[in-house]
Order: sequence, then structure tokens, then C-alpha cells
Amino acid sequence: MVAKRIVPCLDIKNGRTVKGVNFEGLRDAGDPVELAKRYSDEGADELVFLDITATNEKRKTLIELVDKISRHIQIPFTVGGGIRAVDEIGDLLNAGADKISLNSSIVTNPDLITQAAAKYGSQCIVAAIDARRSNDSWLVYTKAGTHNTGLDAIDWAKKTAELGAGEILLTSMDKDGTKSGFDNELLKKVSQAAPVPLIASGGAGTIDHCIDAIKLGEADAVLAASIFHFKEIEIKHLKEEMAKADIAVRLNF
Repeated sequence: MVAKRIVPCLDIKNGRTVKGVNFEGLRDAGDPVELAKRYSDEGADELVFLDITATNEKRKTLIELVDKISRHIQIPFTVGGGIRAVDEIGDLLNAGADKISLNSSIVTNPDLITQAAAKYGSQCIVAAIDARRSNDSWLVYTKAGTHNTGLDAIDWAKKTAELGAGEILLTSMDKDGTKSGFDNELLKKVSQAAPVPLIASGGAGTIDHCIDAIKLGEADAVLAASIFHFKEIEIKHLKEEMAKADIAVRLNF
């Protein structure tokens, strides 16, 4: 049985880790290098770094910070934010990233997924999808959640996998930062539509929320930010409780 993963997320703005609610009201959550090292030491399975203002500010991801973080961790490292070209992906992989998260750029240029997967392998390419509920469906938003693309999130998730993405990072904008639980209905629909690993994002507030994302939402990994940043839940304790719930996890601490 493939182990389910616990993935802390560093949302980066102006070189600092931040966290908001529904993509708004950002507050400082600490130094990203210190947090990254702590999560690596505490037994996180992977780490995600998202430069959340890079696209709107029309600049590249903070490659120097990526390099610095990569030197302090011993776990797989996914990086995203403002990445528009295959050569930028190569630069970030050379700086220490293991996987690259693509969001806004692949909506405007879906071929980027195929080109990147062909050059670096599908295992390096993560399709990040920010989705907001609209009546009985979910729509894809880009540019840090400010632009409604009109795309159906489930259809788009399926297409990204067909184009070569090796993993999907799915964030519920409605649940983001609320600590009210994941959108398990959305997760399950995407999990069943796209035959690649699914990372659940948006809504983690309790251990039960994380367990439900895997058991009800059929996610392969659980991403969270504030519950880890502010030490509300310890990674070790979360994994122990998931194991008690008959979820396969790596007890690597």
C-alpha cells in the first residue's frame, strides 16, 4: 500500500511565509528557511513552496530563496509561482527543487505541461488548481485566485493529467484558511476523474479533517499551512493518529 503524505506549505510573499483566509488577509507566519528545516526535521514527507505574488507581479519565482531552503531540508521539495517557460523549470530544478507546480501559465498555455513533462519527466510536473464552487460545479481561478477562467475544475484536472502532469495540487478557495475541513466532494470527483496522485489543499483545521480528506476525498496527500506554522498540530501526532485510522503513513521521525 502506498503511504499517504503530509505536506506543509510555505506561501511566500516578499521573502516571508504568509497565511490568509480565502486567499485574502495575509499575515506573517515566519521565516521560510527556519520553517522548512523544522518540517523536514519533524517528519514531513514533502514540502511545497508557492511564491504567491509572482504571477500578479509578473516576475520569476524567488530562485535564491529556493536554493537556500533546499540546502536545509532532506525531503522532496515542490516549487511554484510565476513559472512560464521550460527553461525556468530547469533553473528551479537546478536550484534544488524536486518538482515544479504550474498554475496560471498552463491555463493560458496548456502545451507547457507536455513540453515540461517531455524534458524533465511527468514526475516533476504538478498541476496546481485553485477552484471555487459555483452552484453544483467548481470553476478554476488563476492569478492568485483573482481571475475566473470559466473552466470546469474537474474537466481541467483530467486534462492536465492527459497532457502529462504527474500530480495535481487541488486547493478549494472556499475552504482555504477556514480550518473547517477540506472540500471532500470536490476532492473525490477530481480523484476519480484524473488518474494521478492528488494533493488536498484548503481547509485543514483538525486531525479528523486530514483523515477525512484521504478516506472520503480519496486524496493521496494532505497539504496544510497554518496548523503547522502556528504549532496547532504536530506532524508526528497527526501521523500517529492517521495510522490509528488505518491509513498507511511513513512514521519517519
